[in-house]
Parts: sequence; C-alpha cells; structure tokens
Amino acid sequence: MTPKYDLDKIKFATDGPTFEKAVDLYEKGRVAKFEEGIGAYSAVVMGTKLYRVSVEARRYDYGHCECYLGQNDTLCKHMVAVAIYAVMGGKKLNDEDKRLVSQAACSGRLGELSKSELAATKKEITGAMKYIKPYNGPSRIWFSYQSSLSEGCNRLSKIVSELPVSEQTAKLLVDTLLRLDDRLCRGGVDDSDGTVGGFIEETVQALKEYTKLDSSCAKALGDLKGKETCFGWEEPLLEIIKN
Repeated sequence: MTPKYDLDKIKFATDGPTFEKAVDLYEKGRVAKFEEGIGAYSAVVMGTKLYRVSVEARRYDYGHCECYLGQNDTLCKHMVAVAIYAVMGGKKLNDEDKRLVSQAACSGRLGELSKSELAATKKEITGAMKYIKPYNGPSRIWFSYQSSLSEGCNRLSKIVSELPVSEQTAKLLVDTLLRLDDRLCRGGVDDSDGTVGGFIEETVQALKEYTKLDSSCAKALGDLKGKETCFGWEEPLLEIIKN
C-alpha cells in the first residue's frame, strides 16, 4: 500500500519543531513493529515510553497516538515519525530530506534560470499557490485552513530561497507577490494570523537584497508602479526605484 502523501507533504505541512523531533525518532530507530492495515499504518514508537500509533494512508495527520497530544486530537511527533516510515520504508534520510525552509530569503547566488527551469519553477509556484485558497468553511475547519496557508507559504519559501539572483527571477518574485496580494484583497483568503503577509514581507526583503547584488533587478520593480496593495508592502521596493 502506497501512502497518498510524500515526504515533502509531511515536511511542508508540519510545524518545524514537530518535524525535527519526528525525524530524530525515525533516525534513531524508535519506530518499531510497523505494519500495514486497511487504509492505515500502525507501529510502536519509543518516546518517553512506548506508544501505539496509527496514521491513515490517505492523510498522515489523521490517526491516533497514546501520548497526551494524540489523545487530544493533536498531531504529534510519534504520528509524524510513523508517516515518515510509511514513506521511506526505513531507508536513510539525506540532508535535503531533512532540510527545513520556513522563511523566504535571498540565495545570494547570481544567475538566471534556463527556459525549462523557469517553466518548472512557475509550475511549482502555481502548485504551492493552491494551498493559499479562500476560506469558505465553518469555524471548525479554521485550524485546518491555517495549516493549508502555512504549507503553501512553506513551499513558496523553499522556491524563493533556491532562486538565483537576476532581473529574470526578480520579475518572477514580483509577479508572485502580486498574485498573492490579489488573493488577499479579492480572492477571499483569510490571513488573520499573518502567515501570507509574513511571507510577502520576507520576499520583499529578498528583493531588496537582489537589487544590492544586481542593480538590473530594480527594473523588475517597475511592475509595482500604480498598484494598490493590501498593506503597502510595495512601498520599500518603489523607494528603490525612486532613489
């Protein structure tokens, strides 16, 4: 039975501390007696004591654990460790598997994307954007909705942080910010906790670094002229053009 999720899904949708603790449990061989059931996986995980744990094959955050968090319907490190085992089958994780990127930053590396790389990156951005969607549901799905926003921003942060610095990629980032802003202003996205706004501010800072490394990047900021955004995030970038 193949799970419906992969390691990226687990990594981007789980908060950093929980993922890191789960990785530690997995790497230390604390996941034992792993079994496949009907639409789910079960195992015994050694934490502060032995816990019986189960996670669904459809969604890794649906399951049960005997620990305090699990008994209160909260995703715990033991459930995530079992989900990692379901994906990896006991194989060793490499450094890239474990690397968390939860904040967008400038790579500091000059260069351009090839035509195929640019197309692939645009596709990845569109895929990440799917998690940043309108909030139409009842209050009971609020936390699930916020998790979706976090996952989308985490996926975008990884993309941004791996881009080379050039006018080409600066334009790509500006376009991404405008798409996000449109979702905030007119697309029904409820960013009450500031997840999307935080990503936008981080990306604005990355673009400021772009212009320091390559002055031609400032040309891409011209697309922001005359735009009215949700909270004026474009103002620091327009100041660069003025100066």
